[in-house]
Amino acid sequence: MSTDDMATPSGAQPVLRTLALEHLAGGVAVMRINRPDRMNAITVEMFEEFHVVAAMLRTSTVRALVMTGQGDRVFCAGFDFDKFDSVIEMGMADFLRFEEMATGGIAAIRALPFPVIAAIHGGASGGGMSLALAADMRLASPTAKFNAAFVKVGLSIGELGTSWNLLSLVGPSRAAELAYTGRIVGAAEAERIGLVNKVVPAESLLDEALALAYAMAESRPEQVQRAKRTLRTSVDVASFDSALQLERR
Repeated sequence: MSTDDMATPSGAQPVLRTLALEHLAGGVAVMRINRPDRMNAITVEMFEEFHVVAAMLRTSTVRALVMTGQGDRVFCAGFDFDKFDSVIEMGMADFLRFEEMATGGIAAIRALPFPVIAAIHGGASGGGMSLALAADMRLASPTAKFNAAFVKVGLSIGELGTSWNLLSLVGPSRAAELAYTGRIVGAAEAERIGLVNKVVPAESLLDEALALAYAMAESRPEQVQRAKRTLRTSVDVASFDSALQLERR
């Protein structure tokens, strides 16, 4: 079933321009960041579409989601700075609304009630890293590279909840190093420090991510969802929202 087959509750047919959503048999869906000509870089419209996709998935029969980047070059190169003028030109009120919408888009993917698996090839930089960290699990090809590029472009590691997600995965000392330097972390190191679950051959990356998704989808979905809710509640304890609110003060 294609995206066009997945209606919103109102019966409207959302048109996705920067994301592609494919609903497979067996309760598994694949979301692709769909700007391969721009290294799958994020735009204002893409942040909006994260909200749309999350709403569509919540009202579907999906029990596991794989997200990846279109093409074989990169997962997501972060925000498309060729589109950044539209953000710079915003007044303060519009910028605050944009910040809330962007953060909420990543949070909406993170808050999906079923397992979310990121299949990462090539770069996952800045906002692309934020999206990858919002998944429950991450599989990476040997070409995967991560960097919290915010410090290099004058932004905060708190953007999009990255600070909290990074801390919870690699601990405060490692998170501080990555945040302060913005250095690139290759696939092997990412696996060693717990940033990804597993490095797999590039040619089998999507297949392995789908196999993992199907294994979860075929389990008792209500128990898997309860396990996700329990794990997230145990770890969050008001900390995730606090991390987001900190950047708005």
